[in-house]
Amino acid sequence: MDNERTVTIEMFYTLTCPNCKILKRMLDDVLPQYGNKFQLKKSLANSPMGMVRTMRLGIHSVPTLLIDNKITFRSVPKKEELINTLNSFINN
Repeated sequence: MDNERTVTIEMFYTLTCPNCKILKRMLDDVLPQYGNKFQLKKSLANSPMGMVRTMRLGIHSVPTLLIDNKITFRSVPKKEELINTLNSFINN
């Protein structure tokens, strides 16, 4: 039986945010090397549901990245930081 779990990554973004586009490209570049270990979910922060979730989670800026339901980055991290953080979630 396969006991590997999929870790959820949730990115809060807005359509006009230039840093959100940078982070999305970085995730699109990095995540394929992890196969199905991570699931990326994108949430539009200024949609009605997104606004409720950002208020509930205390998110005041985008891009914000949650990994395993914990706020991990509140801006665009360096690529090495992102990779090191992702590795820490799969090596537990």
